[in-house]
Amino acid sequence: MGSQVIPPPGSGEENILPVNLREALEERYLAYALSTIMNRALPDVRDGLKPVHRRILHAMRLMRLLPGSGFKKSAKVVGEVMGNFHPHGDQAIYDAMVRLAQAFAVRYPLVDGQGNFGNVDGDNAAAMRYTEARLTEVANLLLEGIDEDAVDFRATYDGEDEEPVVLPGAFPNLLANGAAGIAVGMATNIPPHNAAELCDAALHLIKHPNATAEKLLELVPGPDFPTGGIIVSPASDRLEAYASGRGTMRVRARWEKEEGARGSWAAIVTEIPYQVAKGRLIEQIAGLIEARKLPLVGDIRDESAEDVRIVIEPKSRTVDPDLMMESLFKRADMEVRFSLNMNVISEGRVPKVMALRDILAEWLAHRKEVLLRRTRHRLGKIAHRLEILDGYLIAYLNLDEVIRIIRESDEPKPELIKAFQLTDVQAEAILNMRLRALRKLEEMEIRKEHEALTKEQADLTDLVASEERQWKCVAFEISKVRKSFGPDTELGRRRTSFAEAPEIDVDEIQQAMIEREPVTVILSEKGWLRTMRGHLTDFAALAFKEGDRLKIAFPAYTTDKIVLFSTAGKAFTLEAAKLPGGRGHGEPVRLMVEMDNDQDIVTAFVHDPAAKRLVASAAGNGFVVAESDMVANTRKGRQVLNVSGADEAKICVVAKGDHVAVIGQNRKLLVFPARQLPEMSRGKGVRLQRYKDGEISDVRFFDGEEGLIFEDSAGRSHSRSFGDLSEWLGERAQAGRMAPQGFPKSNRFSPAT
Repeated sequence: MGSQVIPPPGSGEENILPVNLREALEERYLAYALSTIMNRALPDVRDGLKPVHRRILHAMRLMRLLPGSGFKKSAKVVGEVMGNFHPHGDQAIYDAMVRLAQAFAVRYPLVDGQGNFGNVDGDNAAAMRYTEARLTEVANLLLEGIDEDAVDFRATYDGEDEEPVVLPGAFPNLLANGAAGIAVGMATNIPPHNAAELCDAALHLIKHPNATAEKLLELVPGPDFPTGGIIVSPASDRLEAYASGRGTMRVRARWEKEEGARGSWAAIVTEIPYQVAKGRLIEQIAGLIEARKLPLVGDIRDESAEDVRIVIEPKSRTVDPDLMMESLFKRADMEVRFSLNMNVISEGRVPKVMALRDILAEWLAHRKEVLLRRTRHRLGKIAHRLEILDGYLIAYLNLDEVIRIIRESDEPKPELIKAFQLTDVQAEAILNMRLRALRKLEEMEIRKEHEALTKEQADLTDLVASEERQWKCVAFEISKVRKSFGPDTELGRRRTSFAEAPEIDVDEIQQAMIEREPVTVILSEKGWLRTMRGHLTDFAALAFKEGDRLKIAFPAYTTDKIVLFSTAGKAFTLEAAKLPGGRGHGEPVRLMVEMDNDQDIVTAFVHDPAAKRLVASAAGNGFVVAESDMVANTRKGRQVLNVSGADEAKICVVAKGDHVAVIGQNRKLLVFPARQLPEMSRGKGVRLQRYKDGEISDVRFFDGEEGLIFEDSAGRSHSRSFGDLSEWLGERAQAGRMAPQGFPKSNRFSPAT
């Protein structure tokens, strides 16, 4: 028999509370969001730690895993943290602890790890049962004074113990080690910085609280990544990022050219960008080489031992090293963009994006608060000790009477208090005094200690009363940290440098990433475009869709740009490497560029940056334009020749020569000097030839010395010397005269024009 469900007594309706679903969801989601923001994802601006990191350090301190002490198994540390402070998964705690020990992940490790804690290749750490750990000196600085009431404590999750709300933080950990995290509706991403530079900025801020962002940028020029690298972002970008708390920085690998035998060379990469796994980077580059997307790179291999050494060999020794590396920076993770977002918990309560100055100011305020709390704690200890010492001195002055009371009284404590006006603490101390302490020498020691403590008490009382002295103390402590992590120390020296990215033409880089192969570009009458490998000479065998035929075909290379000129007077630019290839019919041009259905392609050609073209409309208006002004960066193209109404663009020919020959549909030919044509980047142009009826048919530039050459439909060339053309020579915009005997009936200078 299955188990029987027994309903509760009564209808149960008295226990049902109607709740608005929207309000309930909002309340619960807000509670979850706040918990994620405050207790998991964002670091505290004062110590730069998230709760899990703070709990790991606190637990390790309680376990006495201090620098110089023995190591203990990571599993033991994780168990202690999980059992007492952090009720989350053991793997999450161990992962957080591993990161604190990785010298390539954090600039100043807080955990000293022994065993396999992962590597820059992207390999994971060994299981926690194999590795061991203890705290580093940096972690010790963060914990310094925690037993001296420096910070508040709160109950742990089970209420059985206490944990610090924040650490005293004698080290500028937030900016020195950075932080990254994704909360609900917000995230943080803070890069590591150089501790000595942060200390310099903090010391400057103590003297000049209103220091400008520009001055702070001089002291903290930018991040200092544990893996080194070169920051190529301009100072203006860095200034904006530090002034607002948000920005991006470009970080690239450090490399040098290494000469080999017989003129050969290789690029040696010694530092890679932060958070890029070396193993995956090499796989990525090898994949790009295999896919022929890095034609300048011949091979890549990893020769790293303790230090990074990636060898990149060029395809040939004639390759330009800077161009090869720029192609790598553009395609692979040899250059990355680090998004800076300094979103932190301010004053332990409010998450907000903070500028560099505000972060340092809040850390300094925290250091001052810690100093005051430790001073007051010390004053309390001194007052307690002085009270006891005063009792001891009374006992020495009245030693015989004290001994008599203790010997004869059943309850000596009240008797002592009454006889010598002692406090409860003093009486208890006298009763606990050892007999050996009754010697005369001890009295002298007590007076000496009393005098020293009284002097210290007066000094500390003065410190509490003087804000100027407090800041001097804070500055002194920061100066000690700066000395410990100065630029002359191994850990403190700057690893990341600054440079400007070399000025290399984007088109040059673009071409460098395409393998240069010969192709033939084929455009059909109906606007289907394709390429075929090699430079074809016989076009008779080309296949087209039914009812379609060849319009134009010309040789090119995969590195070339192809310019299309439309009847709307627009120029479009396509990359030859991206045109459809193979044995098919290609693709319609209208899918590649934004062109209206009533428009057509006049011509297509390989872009030559040094060349010029004559563009003209059917009505006979035109001008000379540089091909560089015809290149378009978008699918919409670039308007070159302005046409209106029924008029449309009809001519686009190379403008090379000192004379222009124009022929209209009326078979009238006009020759005039090329200087009469204006050079423009856009416009309607000027009239080339005047027509009563019809429109322009063809245009050709030529040199007067060579004469005018035209071909008939059979492909035969005909030449007319400049002297022979004297009767057609005139001024621009004239009507011209009937074409000479033998001129093609097509009214074109070349069948292919």
